[in-house]
Amino acid sequence: MRVFLWVVALFFIAIGLAVGARFDPGNVVLFYPPTRVDLSLNLFLLLAFLLFFLLHFVLNAINTTKELPGRVAAYRREKREREGNRALRDALKALFEGRFGHAEKAAKRALESPENAGLAALIAARAVHRMRQSERRDLWLSAVQDDIPLKTARLMTMIELLVDDHQPELALAAVKELNASGTRHIHALRLALKANQRARNWTEVLRLVRSLDNHNALHPALSRRLRELAYEDLLLDRNHDAESILNLWQTIPAADRVKPFVAVRAADTFNARGLHDEARAIVEKALTAEWDDKLVKAYRKSAAAEGSAALLAQIERCEAWSIERPSDAELALTLGTLCLRQKLWGKAQRHLEQALSDSIEPGTTREAHLKLAQLHEALNQSEQAAAHFRQCALASIL
Repeated sequence: MRVFLWVVALFFIAIGLAVGARFDPGNVVLFYPPTRVDLSLNLFLLLAFLLFFLLHFVLNAINTTKELPGRVAAYRREKREREGNRALRDALKALFEGRFGHAEKAAKRALESPENAGLAALIAARAVHRMRQSERRDLWLSAVQDDIPLKTARLMTMIELLVDDHQPELALAAVKELNASGTRHIHALRLALKANQRARNWTEVLRLVRSLDNHNALHPALSRRLRELAYEDLLLDRNHDAESILNLWQTIPAADRVKPFVAVRAADTFNARGLHDEARAIVEKALTAEWDDKLVKAYRKSAAAEGSAALLAQIERCEAWSIERPSDAELALTLGTLCLRQKLWGKAQRHLEQALSDSIEPGTTREAHLKLAQLHEALNQSEQAAAHFRQCALASIL
């Protein structure tokens, strides 16, 4: 409908011009001595109109010719960007599909676009890492070395790939550089945790575990296991002397000291260095917080010297516990062992036999037989001692 109206309007304009020109008596004289040109006004207007359009066309052609190189360059740039973006998408798709060779090839094509060069290099680095090509991976990572906007992405990628490649020292160097840049988000902490775990830097592992726990960023089972590994390595280190183990113990948070897996390992280390009083104190505090058979066993190993007031205090404490836990086999075995050490023969025999009757663990049964055999041997009751030695041997076999 719009086109029809335009056509009708043009017809009316043409008719109007034709009628108006018919009754127009005007002339135009162009005089340039000795030449004179006479034109009707209608013809002059027509020629002027045509000349205007001719000049307009020529000027547009000149401008278009001047702009042509820029347009060609812009077209080529846009085409390169389109092809680079397509190659980058292909590289990501191939990486996620596990076609790492195709991912690297597509990343190489994406390098033609300067805006995609850094990301393409990181994708290629991940792809060749999955193909176990460490040298090529490092080359791809070095290509992003001077790309400031991608510094964090490069360092995060380096840490992850180096940890996976069992190179914790290099990964920790990247972690240090990342921390210097002020990046402290959750995934960075997780990667730093992995790097320090591989490097067996347990003090830093504990710090990172506590930090991640504060953000609820670690599964409780994983957090517990990492703490166990860290404290086991720190506390059972044979290079510790009495002074260094005491100093180390003071650096452990109070909430962790009463945890069974920490207290047991600490007690073993303190006993190995002759610090039995400190070991007993550690276990007693931990048992107050949480009852655990491993702690009771550690308390048994931390027995004081024969005939000492500390040993009598241990026996009294165990007797108080036994009132609350009359069927605890480990506690009965510990109380019997302490009484045997103090040469309280009757009480020792009663508690050791109770441990035998209540025990369901082969280790507890074996140790109870051994202690009863030692008791009867001390009382010159050779037959009973031999019988318990045999039972102990059978329990060891089973």
